[in-house]
Amino acid sequence: MAWSEEMSMPVSESGGAQLRGTNQSGMRIYNEKLILTLLRRFGAMPKSELTRMTGLSAQTVSVIMRGLENDGLVLRGEPVRGRIGQPSTPMALDPDGVFSIGMKIGRRSAALVLMDFTGAIRMQERVHYRYPLPGRMMEFLREGLEKARGQLDDVQWGRVAGIGIAAPFELWNWPEQLGAPAAEMEAWRDFSFGEEIARFTRLPVFVENDASCACGAENVFGLGREYSDFAYFFVGSFIGGGVVLNGAIFTGRTGNAGAFGTLPIRHHDRKGDQLIDSASIFVLETRLKEAGIDPSPLWLDPDGWDRFEPHLSDWIEMTGESLAIAAVSVCSVIDFEAVLVDGGFPAAVGERIVAAARRSLDTVDWQGIEKPNIQRAEVGANARVLGAASLPLFARYLLSHAINRKEAA
Repeated sequence: MAWSEEMSMPVSESGGAQLRGTNQSGMRIYNEKLILTLLRRFGAMPKSELTRMTGLSAQTVSVIMRGLENDGLVLRGEPVRGRIGQPSTPMALDPDGVFSIGMKIGRRSAALVLMDFTGAIRMQERVHYRYPLPGRMMEFLREGLEKARGQLDDVQWGRVAGIGIAAPFELWNWPEQLGAPAAEMEAWRDFSFGEEIARFTRLPVFVENDASCACGAENVFGLGREYSDFAYFFVGSFIGGGVVLNGAIFTGRTGNAGAFGTLPIRHHDRKGDQLIDSASIFVLETRLKEAGIDPSPLWLDPDGWDRFEPHLSDWIEMTGESLAIAAVSVCSVIDFEAVLVDGGFPAAVGERIVAAARRSLDTVDWQGIEKPNIQRAEVGANARVLGAASLPLFARYLLSHAINRKEAA
């Protein structure tokens, strides 16, 4: 299907179906988002349960649910009969109620997804390269939008809420590590996603740091749902992270909260350096190159890392030790319930890194604080692009902070 301006025009100027009541009070909008957030987080439930969890009156919940159902954002399930009384009818998010586009720009690859309202991926595209350049990324996005348009009918396309972009900040500062010409990477310095994407679509654009997006995905879809406060490490080409406090991502005054790659790390066998210098995939890539081994399967064959032994095992042990030191550091500042670890690696490698980090805790001095609870995150390598796709949904339809059952009760 050829690209046309018609493809880029959503039903409304802002790019998707509006919530009912957007011209009414802020409280009405909040309550609508609260109910949608609960349904996304906990799945289908009857109006009686929503009434209990929100503290709203049964009449208010009924009115809101009727409006959301008329807007095509929620749908009714099959009635469930209990032992007594009338059967209850569970309400759930309509998968076709809202869609979003997410794109992750990485140091060696980019990914694009079309995601529905329940978080299911309807389409996924991926491209690999030596280093990312703005023009190629915009070409990849435009081609992805064309393919996504082909997956949806006109009504569904009108319900696309926007485009979320997960990208490392200040890409122009990493030419040496990327093996890229500094002059070419300078193109990122003055690049504006909003202005460039507006050249071929009217969909609204939301941009966030890639590690923060990954943290957001873990908070919504993964193990993060079990904790109110946690530190999150994502081991990508360069390690990054995020901070969740009271169920919400905390980005800080300048958006750099959770930039854990800058943490000073002192190992027992060498001088101090930063976490990024010992717990990033580019470190393994560099070691493989020095050994005369082609590192490209690290991103071209993400399940075939076993071929890199024994270099892989050495890197895993160093990464685990570094993460243990970092975990003690961050838990000394905030009493996190957990430290979650994820990354762009095979699941088995993630398990080994977490095991190495836990072992290293026995050799790290954490006196004065509770021993950090290091856990393997659940979302996996797709965390960054899923987090990106969630940005438009949270901006338009959902609450930006997590809702726990015990808090909503």
